[in-house]
Amino acid sequence: MSLWKSEKQFASWLGLCPNNRISGGKILSSRTRKSVNRAAQALRMAASTLSKSKTAFGAFFRRKRAQHGSAKAITATAHKLAKIVYQMLKTGKEFVELGEQYYEQKYQQRVIKNLQKRAKSLGYTVVPIQQLTATVS
Repeated sequence: MSLWKSEKQFASWLGLCPNNRISGGKILSSRTRKSVNRAAQALRMAASTLSKSKTAFGAFFRRKRAQHGSAKAITATAHKLAKIVYQMLKTGKEFVELGEQYYEQKYQQRVIKNLQKRAKSLGYTVVPIQQLTATVS
């Protein structure tokens, strides 16, 4: 793993990162490079099987598939898997699966935080429904 300085370089070597073509600060194209790397093919295959998985990776894949389509979701999930594989091989630590519920809870907290931040920038406040019904009763 000493060939790559970071997990980003490893994922780029696998061809799982966008190949941004920039001219004058403007991104002209950001397609991922075609790759004949067997490790990248294995990670893409593993990512494509996660559509019905009850894991955090499965939830991530389904969310990305709903946002961007199946092909981009496979690449994004394979990229995430590549970063984890790099860390496991570099540090020698085992991977701990936190589960779908944990991932969905963290995602919901991020969404709420972003909504509150956006509402505050527009001059509003976001109040959860439970607090609203408790004050009305």
